Amino acid sequence: MIGNTTGTKKRHRIATNSRLSSTAAIIDSSRPDGTLTEVSHKPLPSSSSIRRSTTRHHPPLPLAPTVSNGFNDPTTADVILRLYLDQSSPFDSDDSETQLAVDSSSEFQIYLHSSVLRRSKYFAALLSDRWKKDSGEIDYYRFNLAVTSSSVNNSVSNSINNHVTVLQLLYNNDLSSAIDTASTALELLPIALELLFEDCVTACVRYLEAVPWTEEEERTVLSLIPLLREEESAELLARVSPPKSDLSEEMLHGLILTAIHNHPNMAFAKAFVAKLLRDFSSRESARRVLDKSFETSLNVVKESLEEYSSPEVFRGEINEMEAIQRLNLHTAMTNGRHLLWLIERMIELRAADTAVKEWSEQASFTANLQRAFRDDAWRNMVPGLPSVVMRCTCKLANAVAAGVILASRQVRMKLVKDWLPVLIVCKDNMTPMLTNHKSLYLELEETFLKIISTLPMSEAQELLQQCLSFSTRNVEDCPHLVSAFTTWFRRANRQLQGDHYQLS
Repeated sequence: MIGNTTGTKKRHRIATNSRLSSTAAIIDSSRPDGTLTEVSHKPLPSSSSIRRSTTRHHPPLPLAPTVSNGFNDPTTADVILRLYLDQSSPFDSDDSETQLAVDSSSEFQIYLHSSVLRRSKYFAALLSDRWKKDSGEIDYYRFNLAVTSSSVNNSVSNSINNHVTVLQLLYNNDLSSAIDTASTALELLPIALELLFEDCVTACVRYLEAVPWTEEEERTVLSLIPLLREEESAELLARVSPPKSDLSEEMLHGLILTAIHNHPNMAFAKAFVAKLLRDFSSRESARRVLDKSFETSLNVVKESLEEYSSPEVFRGEINEMEAIQRLNLHTAMTNGRHLLWLIERMIELRAADTAVKEWSEQASFTANLQRAFRDDAWRNMVPGLPSVVMRCTCKLANAVAAGVILASRQVRMKLVKDWLPVLIVCKDNMTPMLTNHKSLYLELEETFLKIISTLPMSEAQELLQQCLSFSTRNVEDCPHLVSAFTTWFRRANRQLQGDHYQLS
């Protein structure tokens, strides 16, 4: 905000920022003797450590250090700039007796050169022909430049020093040497924008484009971007603004594919991606990404089993046929493991509804699995394939039985109907050495029986008849099967009389 400088040209920006409105220059033409006009001060924020006395005496203004390049050289200068603290603050105390003052170190009198100041379009406007120098023994332009701290947490001395630094940079052609940290660039950029010091703005933006930021620095960058021209802010915006709305989902999907397919340390990569999924802000986005990955892996497993089970694929030499069989089974095995990991993540996030529905609609896939597992070829090629496929089924079925996934009656019925025959084939063709498969199959038996108990009695009757294969030589060894039939017969013997059910 400029006082008494109606001819000042403003730098056209996208928006204004109240943080930058604290700098003001005043042409000190009211005093014919060339002295500085006294400026009244409002109290500083109560957090300031600089105390004020009750007297209004102003000590002599200190001078900024003189440097060899001409900055603050009174022997050659033709501009006197008073740089002082503007104490206007929204945090002023309501107590009129509470006063805070500025230490003399918060004000500087600086000798500058109009030829250098014209690098700033702001000063170039002030130095235009319409403004005349003060009368007196020495011809000087006299300006007052008011400064407030850029934030509540920024110290007064830092704010003053940053303004002095920007003024010094007017004398420096190598601006990059003074901008060596992101925090420095962010401190100088608002001042350079206010003074319309284009070279400094460019240097600050160029530095910020090239270095990492802390989270706090990124917030500051975002607050300054609206003040930059479109071409200046393009690179900064590209870093923090997604070019499309689904970029996060695209990134997550790519990470999942890399973790399960290409990363050499697959276990570590999967653990890291699992954490990203747990911590992801949008559960719906994570669900969509997992659904997409699940469908991809499931299709690969299904196609591999289809090719393995299709007779026309194996026309040719015996060696060639065996190689194709082995390749298809290994492909199914590898992607089956990926599928299991995805299902675990989906259940963990309670986002497996679509997966359960999809798994319950695999009549063709389960038929191919039954044909494949009745063949002995898988035993030597991929002995763990039945376990991987049935673990996927068990994970989903357990989530349904436990109420983690609220599946419809139709989905529950089809899940058991399609996958129960696969379980029976796996049990019948189980290798005695693979005892861990036995516990898996027993767990799945119990889970299927729990789901059957949630179905209408007519559907439960049909499915329970297929569960006789769960029985063992000793009836006492299959209590889950005994309990399931006991429950069904208890319900079957219950008759409705009037408005009440009674046991027959």
